[in-house]
Amino acid sequence: MKAIWNGAVIAESDDIVMIEGNAYFPKTSLATQYFRPSARHTVCGWKGVCSYYDLVVDGEENVGAAWYYPTPKPAAQRLANRVAFWHGVSVEP
Repeated sequence: MKAIWNGAVIAESDDIVMIEGNAYFPKTSLATQYFRPSARHTVCGWKGVCSYYDLVVDGEENVGAAWYYPTPKPAAQRLANRVAFWHGVSVEP
């Protein structure tokens, strides 16, 4: 699968974990030049504390468009070292 935003492939992998309709890519599959850490954090009751990345492609920003769980709770260990997308990021086969 590929994650694409603003014409750039920002992640690509065949090792995808699907949870709640979201495709979680391995962190090693990210095109890291497009990712910038965000100060935003939220909490999920069963997954834990969620952190975010902003995307920057060709000078365009997509704030909080990628998220991950740095230390997932035991029930969500499959999400360790994985990143998912929203806010206009297209995930394609």
